[in-house]
Amino acid sequence: MKRKNAKRKAAVAAVAIVGVLAVLYVGGAIFFRSHYLPRTVINGIPCAGKNVQAVEEKIQDEIKKYELKIVEREDKSEAILGKDVGVSVEFDGTLQRILNGQNGFLWPVALFAPEVYESKSIIHYDEDALKEAMNQLSCMDPANMDAPVDAAVEQDGQKGYVIVPESEGTTVKKKAFWQALNDAVLNLQDELVMEEEKCYVGPKLRKDSKDLNDLLEQMNALWDTEITYQFGEKTEVLDGKQICGWMGIAGTEATLDEEQALAFVKELASKYNTAYKPKTLKTSWGETVTITAGNYGWRIDNEQELAQLLADIQARKDVTREPIYSQTANSHGENDYGDTYVEINLTAQHLYFYKDGNLVVDSDFVSGNVSKGNGTPPGAYPITYKQRDATLRGENYASDVSFWMPYCGNVGMHDASWRHSFGGSIYKRSGSHGCVNLPYDVAKKIYENVEAGDPVLVYELEGTQSAKAVAMDQGGAVADAINSIGEVNLGSGEIIASCRAQYDALSADAKSYVSNYDALVAAETAYAGLMAQEAENQANAEAQAQANAVVDLINQIGEVTEESGDAIHQARAAYDALSDRAKGFVSNYDTLRKAEKKFQSL
Repeated sequence: MKRKNAKRKAAVAAVAIVGVLAVLYVGGAIFFRSHYLPRTVINGIPCAGKNVQAVEEKIQDEIKKYELKIVEREDKSEAILGKDVGVSVEFDGTLQRILNGQNGFLWPVALFAPEVYESKSIIHYDEDALKEAMNQLSCMDPANMDAPVDAAVEQDGQKGYVIVPESEGTTVKKKAFWQALNDAVLNLQDELVMEEEKCYVGPKLRKDSKDLNDLLEQMNALWDTEITYQFGEKTEVLDGKQICGWMGIAGTEATLDEEQALAFVKELASKYNTAYKPKTLKTSWGETVTITAGNYGWRIDNEQELAQLLADIQARKDVTREPIYSQTANSHGENDYGDTYVEINLTAQHLYFYKDGNLVVDSDFVSGNVSKGNGTPPGAYPITYKQRDATLRGENYASDVSFWMPYCGNVGMHDASWRHSFGGSIYKRSGSHGCVNLPYDVAKKIYENVEAGDPVLVYELEGTQSAKAVAMDQGGAVADAINSIGEVNLGSGEIIASCRAQYDALSADAKSYVSNYDALVAAETAYAGLMAQEAENQANAEAQAQANAVVDLINQIGEVTEESGDAIHQARAAYDALSDRAKGFVSNYDTLRKAEKKFQSL
């Protein structure tokens, strides 16, 4: 029974509530037919529950004291007075039309959905005056505007990189500010907050930019990077701090200055390249020489190494490696040629080939002909390549060789089957076109053990001439002297005698290298013949002179008479006193005999 009563009471209460709500709803609908709906705003003025007349009075009251406060950055503010910009109101039925356009039965909905209206036909102002007032504001003076500064990634001392937040600045967006002023005055706003109305030029990059934070991560990764170069037992470390010094940051992009990276590569090359640099060699003769010429040695390929370095920097990972070389050597350290090399002593005309420190072969050779300007160049060079059965060509010659090992352009080592002797000083007068001529077996041995790139160390060392070279030089000097005799004449006596004296002073070995000794003997014979002929001629001349005097005496006899006796006897005595050679030159001896015979007959 009690339960039924409770249900009855609840039903009655519910009906009562519904009734009350219905009365309220109907009453509200009737009220809002002549009053604005809840949350109605017209030109910025709250009009909820007011009728048209009350709103008009409210608008007129607002206009009389209207002042727009402009809130600026840096806690600054300025104001524009309504009277200064001609703010006025003109009621043209717009307020009534707005009210008529509202549906009073929807007043409960309006509680949750505001009704906002703006009418340019109600509020009026002088646009030119407003524009002038705007331009007179302190915030519009360019001198008072600070440009915005983008957030940026910057180096933080020795700690790496950080993001420096953006700076908003105070540069006004004229167009946006003008629009906001118009809207504010039109709606009789008390306050215009420039920040909220986006009236400032903002930075393009802010600290929360994804691209900026990605750049920060990349730069800090680069900061911690190390690239370690290996040069044998030595290393050079390029750390991230130095690399970051080559970077330029603009916005969200980091750009590497490749010129600085290339300068670093060139600095490495200058420090560790050994090509074209002097080399010290403890020779097989025991003395130390310095070889200054030649291109053998380590040589960094600047272009390729730069490309690899840029790739390593881009990867932002620790790397340990050797640089990229355009040319390598046998070892790092003091002697880059290591313990495998060909040692060529031009002075001694003798070479040694060492492989892994062991002597493989040594031999005499014949190098370039210095008398013709074809001397073999000293220096340290890498063997360019090896070739079997090559034909070496030059101006006016072509030579077939079995083992060709060039190391300095067209200069190289090869066999020379056309030679029967090597070493000594052959190269001075009968050397090659510049190559090192070797006996066949020696060239073959070197060819079979040497590799392209192995060093050839060529030098001159005073005092290492062989006894054979000394003998050849001495014999050659005498041979040159004999050649200078030329055509033998009566004036050749002194030079021939000198050549004979030089030859006789030579050792037996040196005499064996006087290839033109027969020419000296022939010159001596010819000279002796000339001298004998000269003596003969002199004797004949003297005899002729003596005979001429007798001829004159015979001619003076004339016609023979009894008085001719003295003349005939004088001529006879003179004739008999002559030598046999001179008597042969008395051409009129028969005249004397006839004169004598006639005189006797008289």
